[in-house]
Amino acid sequence: MAENQNPVNPAAGGIHVSNAGGNVTIGDHNTVSYTVRGSEPARDPRQEELLRAVRELRADLTRIVASEQTTALDAELSDAEDEIQGTGAAGPGRLTRLRQALADAGAVTGIFASAAAVGQAVGVLLGG
Repeated sequence: MAENQNPVNPAAGGIHVSNAGGNVTIGDHNTVSYTVRGSEPARDPRQEELLRAVRELRADLTRIVASEQTTALDAELSDAEDEIQGTGAAGPGRLTRLRQALADAGAVTGIFASAAAVGQAVGVLLGG
């Protein structure tokens, strides 16, 4: 084997990489490949609707002056978004907290159709 073709001895011009995860690039003219292992959790269409409404309401909240209630609501919305993305669904406890945060911020968020959409989606998922 020629000296510059030795993959184990870096001093000889080669590089040896083992057990690498994620993206790795070394040297000139390299190519990066990314392989997704597994898949996103399957989501109920009702959870997808909630996720869309949550994102829309979070965007709407940036258009108003923050209060203690809207800050708490945004935190619950963020947690619900993370839970749906991570597990495929927001659980009953999360939905109950979200419903309460919506009620607490209702005086401010009542002007947003997105708040009504989140409330409806939560009501459907909680069964009432």
